[in-house]
Amino acid sequence: MKTIFITGTDTAVGKTIVSRALLQCFVQANVSVVGYKPIARCAIHTDYGLRSKDGLILQNASSFALPYEAVNPLLFEEEEISTVPGKAIDYASLSAGLDSLRQQAERVVVEGTGGWRSVMNDGRPLSSWVAEHQLPVIMVVGIQTGCISHALLTAESIAADGLTLVGWVANRINPGLANYANIIAVLRDKISAPLVGELPYLSRPEQRDLTRYLDISSLPDINVHTAGA
Repeated sequence: MKTIFITGTDTAVGKTIVSRALLQCFVQANVSVVGYKPIARCAIHTDYGLRSKDGLILQNASSFALPYEAVNPLLFEEEEISTVPGKAIDYASLSAGLDSLRQQAERVVVEGTGGWRSVMNDGRPLSSWVAEHQLPVIMVVGIQTGCISHALLTAESIAADGLTLVGWVANRINPGLANYANIIAVLRDKISAPLVGELPYLSRPEQRDLTRYLDISSLPDINVHTAGA
């Protein structure tokens, strides 16, 4: 399993942090790995041009240096891509970028945009591009009220697209949520894929070592262990 696609039950559920944690786990296991954010939202102007916080996090967590454009080739300043006119998405270019990274690294962690059915400005969901490449998927579940339904619907959609959900990660985005353990138990019972890890609510998770929270040995075709496994 050379490439893994990271999706979420919604936007702002922790896809980037989980992607970073996976990158850290591979680096710790001495596996050459890079992050890829084909399409990013909420980009800001910098001295180096448009940049996405998510793209920069993936770039910095990769095991070797890459130009920013190799990690995040397409950026939108807007928060909602589906309503942005006039900026065509070149899917062939996104695929070429992925192929290039695959040739350079043993593993590629690809982070999606929004939820599984997030629609681009051409009316096409990014999930259709993922299906074209037959990428195995890890689902990030932001643990909050309503997340069970969102998680099960996302898992069903992934399966309906003919793709394999190889694992899921629980991200505790609401520290005050009651019944956290019960929610995890229900999700473990209802989702056939393994629980790869649980991220607690953390301040500045983009600056932390997150390897203790994931066990990548539970993923298929992965023969390495994290320190906490």
